[in-house]
Amino acid sequence: MTSSELQTSPLDTARLRAERGDLEGAAAILSELAADPEEPDRAQAAVGLAVVLEQRGEVEAARAAARTALATGHPEFAAQAACHLAQGFEREGRDDQARGAWQAVLGVGTAAYVPLAHLALARLAVRAQHLEEADREFRAAVRASVEAGDGRVGAHAAQQLADLMMEHGEPGAAAEVLLDALEFAPADEVPGLRVQLGIAHLELACAEFAESLQDGADPSTGALAIELLARTLPLRGRADDADRVWTYGLEHEDETLAAEVRLRFQRDA
Repeated sequence: MTSSELQTSPLDTARLRAERGDLEGAAAILSELAADPEEPDRAQAAVGLAVVLEQRGEVEAARAAARTALATGHPEFAAQAACHLAQGFEREGRDDQARGAWQAVLGVGTAAYVPLAHLALARLAVRAQHLEEADREFRAAVRASVEAGDGRVGAHAAQQLADLMMEHGEPGAAAEVLLDALEFAPADEVPGLRVQLGIAHLELACAEFAESLQDGADPSTGALAIELLARTLPLRGRADDADRVWTYGLEHEDETLAAEVRLRFQRDA
């Protein structure tokens, strides 16, 4: 150990060694600190050890170190350790283990990490097609983010929940979620939320145009609804559906409606 290291705390010495690429030296210091139950910096050292060991490719040893940190219950470093475990399991596609680790983050209860855990649990629920659970977790992420005083994770959760709702034919509910998010989102998240809100309104418009046809609109109104629906669908990447709508109108059994649709269709010809 150099003279300068003698004047530096072991944690800082380990960090400096890691930054210089001496992962073995850093791991040796951190292992000693993490192994001592009386060491006041044990939790932080164990988290640092988990990171260093993972960088060295020692995945299982890194997880053992993370579990040591988690077992301390430290509000900051136990939460970091659980996040470390969860993210590693997710990268490997081990969703059940990842779910357990994210739930451990919730168990620690540190406000700064709770929104991330709920958002991750929602992501895992979507992957498993547990849509009601995903809805609950997305909403929990929004609430926790607002309570923690940082709406960024909440804005991301609201966007993902809105996407899920639109995918399952609930654009109105999606719009409500996005409108609520605009109340707390950081300024740099607002443009994206507004674009997504516009998309939700496009989906709502498509649904209303289609509903008007099912409600037995008169030929003039029906032709207008068909044109608006056919011209809006491509904005949502649904050009094939738009073609089918035009065909429906052009071949409609009501000759008056079909003639009006033909006039509207030919305006682009």
